[in-house]
Amino acid sequence: MSPLPLAPASVLKDDGTPATGRYQGRVGQLDWHGLAAARARPFWWHTLRHKRWQYLGIGSADLFIGLAIVDLGWGCTAFAYLFDRQQRRLRADWSKDGLKGLSGGVSASPVAGAWANFKALGAHLQWQHEAASDSLTVSVRVPTLEVQASVSLADAPPLLLAVGPIGEAGSGLAHATQKTAALPVHGWARAAGQRFALDGAVASLDSSHGLLAHRTAWQWACAHRPGLGFNLQAGYFGAHENALWLDGQLIPLGAARFDFDAADPLSPWRVRTDDGLLDLDFQPEGARGERRNLGLVASRYVQPVGTFSGHVRPSPGAAPRPVHDLLGVTEDHSSRW
Repeated sequence: MSPLPLAPASVLKDDGTPATGRYQGRVGQLDWHGLAAARARPFWWHTLRHKRWQYLGIGSADLFIGLAIVDLGWGCTAFAYLFDRQQRRLRADWSKDGLKGLSGGVSASPVAGAWANFKALGAHLQWQHEAASDSLTVSVRVPTLEVQASVSLADAPPLLLAVGPIGEAGSGLAHATQKTAALPVHGWARAAGQRFALDGAVASLDSSHGLLAHRTAWQWACAHRPGLGFNLQAGYFGAHENALWLDGQLIPLGAARFDFDAADPLSPWRVRTDDGLLDLDFQPEGARGERRNLGLVASRYVQPVGTFSGHVRPSPGAAPRPVHDLLGVTEDHSSRW
């Protein structure tokens, strides 16, 4: 059994404050309507500060696929890429901005009933939760990349729900995220004229919603295979979402430290937590990155793909468990959004 309490029915308490904490299990919605600290804020503030996204990572011995759809409050954006691990290069790298409500959107439901979609000229991304099979049906068709897959949530290890206040007065107010461990995948992908089988791959889903500051920055790491996985973040959300999945248990982790060269993100990284439960080296194989500067809106983003090795522990006094060649990603991200 996980040492974390069961997820509450809502990310808000009855008094309108965030249900701060880390939990196991699914929450119905990530919805900040009714947040007491936001009631006096004008409509334009809510529009600018609202950020909701779903990110889906799919990995195997041959590839890593990253898919994201983001509701920015005032607009929306999406990206899709396929990294070929054998050739160590991107076979597909696509991104597009769109109009809120017209180009796409993201559901308030993070898992059960979840959906995300984005449409542009010659491009369509969509995933939808199917209640009967408790799975996500994933369909992506963009220039240079096509994905048709099913991601099963049935019999998944406990999902992580993290909820908390963030930021200083006037900047950001609250954030919540639901994250999964390794999920089995069936299907296929096609990029640069080559078809890749996804049967046997694993996926992880990140559903998040926050009222965030105009300037937001973080480092993030995520890696999964059956029986082992973790999620780490250092930045605007503190240690709220740091967790280890080990042998079916969901274990909270302490604050994370990322040691890396921001000027050379393809050099080795080291990630560790201050409770001593995780200490891993990360060897990048390649990366997907993007820089934008549109004045009031800007972003700097790099997501290396590679493997983690080192050790984890289920508790402070436990013997270290070795980790070898665990596929995942790191991320260095700053946004003015």
